[in-house]
Amino acid sequence: MLARRARPTYLALSALALWCGCAFVPKSQVTSLESQNRALVEKNRAQQARIQNLETHSRNVEDQLMRAEEDLAILDEQLGLDRRQLVNYEAERDQLHSQVMGLIRGAAAPGPGIRARLAEISQQHPSLQFDPYTGVSKLDTDLLFDVGHAELKPGADDVLRDLVRLLNSPEGRELKILVVGHTDDRLIAGQPVREKYPNNFHLSANRALAVSDALGRLGLGPERMGVAGFGPHQPVAPNLTDDDRAKNRRVELFVMAPEVPVVGWTESTPTLY
Repeated sequence: MLARRARPTYLALSALALWCGCAFVPKSQVTSLESQNRALVEKNRAQQARIQNLETHSRNVEDQLMRAEEDLAILDEQLGLDRRQLVNYEAERDQLHSQVMGLIRGAAAPGPGIRARLAEISQQHPSLQFDPYTGVSKLDTDLLFDVGHAELKPGADDVLRDLVRLLNSPEGRELKILVVGHTDDRLIAGQPVREKYPNNFHLSANRALAVSDALGRLGLGPERMGVAGFGPHQPVAPNLTDDDRAKNRRVELFVMAPEVPVVGWTESTPTLY
């Protein structure tokens, strides 16, 4: 009887608890949640400490970078001073070199009368170029020789004859002439030509010999001449284009006063012999 009366009461209380939103949480679950919370708090502390360390490291790096920039500015200023000093030294060196070379060239070059006559001859003959400052004349080998050959073309005697007349004139009879051959850097082409001129040294020397032979045949004494061949090793242009190679193929004529020292001419270098 009492049980029957208590059941409705229990059901009523249960319904009231559900209606009020109340719930019971097991103690084990509460303990687990508290442990998770403590772990998160510790993790957060570790993250905060890590962030502080990174911020400290960042400040140290910024300080180092600032000092490095200051040092770089100082070095750059010093480098600028060094560069200016280097430019000044180079300018002084070039000036001294020009002065010395001017003295050397002035001593080596023939007198003004010969230079004027050489300039006139160069104007009459397109194959001859003349530098009035140094007295050096240059023959265009493309006009004097066929490619790969050292035999003078017909008509080459015209300019050489005028040179001989000048050198045998009263004002030029004491002068000497050094004939120097040059080539570009291309190898000798064709087996028949290579058998005759194995390399560019042979070709340049033989072209210089051909010019000196013609000068001798036209009346210049052999004791007044010297011959040299440099092959491709004294270029005046970089050998990159046909025009540059044409500049390097040349025969130079150095007309020199008798007192100019030239190794091999005993009278101009008596202290060597």
